[in-house]
Amino acid sequence: MSYMDKLNNVLEKYFLPIAMKISSQKHIQSVRDGLTLSMPLLIVGSFFLIFGYLPIPGYPEFMAKIFGPLWQARILYPVQVTYDIMALFIAIGVAYRLAEKIKVDPLSCGAISLAAFMLLTPFKIAYFHNDMLLSVKGIDLGLIGSKGIFVAIIVGLSIPEIVKFAVDKNLVIKMPDSVPPAVSKSFSALIPAMIVIILALGVRILFEITPFSNIHNFITIIIGKPLTLLGGSFIGTLLSVLVAQLLWSMGLHGASIVGSVMTPIWLTMMDQNRVAFQIGEQIPNISGSSFIFLVSKLGGSGLTLSLTIFMTFFAKSKQLKEIGKMSLGPGIFNINEPIIFGTPIVMNPILMIPFIVAPLISTTFIYFGMKFGVIAMTNGVNVPWTLPGPIYGYLITGGSISGAMAACFTLVISGVIFYPFFKIFDAQKVREEWSVEKATKQEEIEEFNESLEKI
Repeated sequence: MSYMDKLNNVLEKYFLPIAMKISSQKHIQSVRDGLTLSMPLLIVGSFFLIFGYLPIPGYPEFMAKIFGPLWQARILYPVQVTYDIMALFIAIGVAYRLAEKIKVDPLSCGAISLAAFMLLTPFKIAYFHNDMLLSVKGIDLGLIGSKGIFVAIIVGLSIPEIVKFAVDKNLVIKMPDSVPPAVSKSFSALIPAMIVIILALGVRILFEITPFSNIHNFITIIIGKPLTLLGGSFIGTLLSVLVAQLLWSMGLHGASIVGSVMTPIWLTMMDQNRVAFQIGEQIPNISGSSFIFLVSKLGGSGLTLSLTIFMTFFAKSKQLKEIGKMSLGPGIFNINEPIIFGTPIVMNPILMIPFIVAPLISTTFIYFGMKFGVIAMTNGVNVPWTLPGPIYGYLITGGSISGAMAACFTLVISGVIFYPFFKIFDAQKVREEWSVEKATKQEEIEEFNESLEKI
């Protein structure tokens, strides 16, 4: 048994069962699916962020001349209602998706989750003395934006479970069948909502008498900082990419499984970059969602666009050439399921190696390229993931040519790594096709001889 066969057996026996359990766990699925609620809105906000800071000489002066001196503040309004309140969307989305899975009313759970999250988020009102306004304080936008993501996830996962407990214990108001369903559901949610609000109020008061002051500070100090340090470090980033590629190699959606854990961290880091970019300060984080996509998913997870090009134009195997032709168009727009499952790469001892190694090499080079200032760092813009590589790299680095060049580098380095393995696999497929053709011809000859004998 070869080394790769032994490795496959080990992965199948020990790694695959754990990965499958993780991927099918309802709470992890709910976090992953709930986070996607905010993605379209963040992408829309990113478009306005890009137009607010286009890296074109004379652009600000031109816009001020046409639209007035407040043009930039006004064009950034959509950013305030997308990026700055992303935790609200996540609190609703996670609760909604988990409620669907445990069979309670999703809309009620989403609404209750939003109310509980806001109750746990500290805010102050205006203070007056002798009819004189002393101070005005409202909600800290950071706590309903990227800083509140962890609390939003915890709330979103807790509320449906509390509602389900109340339903199972029959702590609901049941209306007659003649009452419209929408009204009936609203009354059914009344007692669970009261339970949630009382619990959230108790949690808020308890935290107010501790040194943490509120649950947001507690989560940031106890959970957020260690995870951010891990997710933002080179080793943590490399480990995230490695696990995602291993999962893909076993036929599981690695990006979704790893993303369900790491996306809250990466989104927080991206938003820190966005804020720094907007106020002209130094970008604080190398890693983040856009960085991970740049180094491991351009052309599709595993940087397979180069493999697709080899299969389309250089494959001698008819099978690989046809798969390459069908996959080239989607691959340019970072969709590569036809390559992963059609070639296949899944459980393929030859192609698994470059599929795992290429993103790790790309991550290493680009991470340190950004660290030492050779490549511009990502500016927090969340652009559509279907953009072709150079355009994607250019936009996420604030219009830097180095970002576009980094995207081209991932294609080149992945091509160098994939090519020898492609040649081996192509030769193997050619031999298989030749054997099939030979067997088919032999069968045809035998059938012809049999027909002659009958004559």
